Amino acid sequence: MVEEKSSTAPKHEPYIAFDKVSKSFGDLVVLDEVSFYVFPGETLCILGRSGVGKSVSLQQIMGFLKPDTGQILVAGENICGFTEEQMQAIRRKVTMVFQNGALFDSLSVGENVAFPLRERGELMEDQIQQIVNGLLEMVGVAAMKELLPSDLSTGMKRSVAIARALSAQPEAILYDEPTTMVDPLIARLLGNLIQKLKHQLHLTSIVVTHDMRFAKKLADRVLFLHQAKAHFFGTMEEMEKCDDEVVQQFLELDALILPEA
Repeated sequence: MVEEKSSTAPKHEPYIAFDKVSKSFGDLVVLDEVSFYVFPGETLCILGRSGVGKSVSLQQIMGFLKPDTGQILVAGENICGFTEEQMQAIRRKVTMVFQNGALFDSLSVGENVAFPLRERGELMEDQIQQIVNGLLEMVGVAAMKELLPSDLSTGMKRSVAIARALSAQPEAILYDEPTTMVDPLIARLLGNLIQKLKHQLHLTSIVVTHDMRFAKKLADRVLFLHQAKAHFFGTMEEMEKCDDEVVQQFLELDALILPEA
């Protein structure tokens, strides 16, 4: 259905890396010399309170925003000086699932998922439909194929957006707050889906999230952003043992909001 892809980045080198990346909007400093990396096939979760640059980091990887200083490496290439045409080649390797799903309102679920396949112009229509059906089955929305996005819940839209992202056969997927505005059951299902994709397709992933349970389930490493800085970067186990006061306050507040089941 979706073929496993071998990454163009060597296994011993990060697939995505930030090297002292800074970004400001006027006087507002969003990222201040932030560095992190994620290896091929791994999942990085970016944590932190609202407005600390989590989503801005994803937008810079996609080339929608450019850093003021520093380097961003994707599949072994420094993309900071890339033209829009060069970024199109990167976006064939790296795709993003937006909070709102960013689906085409006038297209059915099936047509949304088929769109990247038709854009490539390499497949017959029966092949496209076979892939679409398989992807919709994989993400649990096969029965929704003929519906429009307006007929779907927020969680279903995110599942369809993931299927559409997969139809492009990327090497990496960026998820922007996939569990925001969905109930705990749907959040768990989305977490299970992202985890399944990681193991079955060996996708490199970066997940921006507020949900600590989600991060504990998925992350090989976590990046904690605080006041524009990379305040912590390491494994979840290392973060929980970290004696940094700001990190512990974040963990304690999360425990109060969402106690352990």
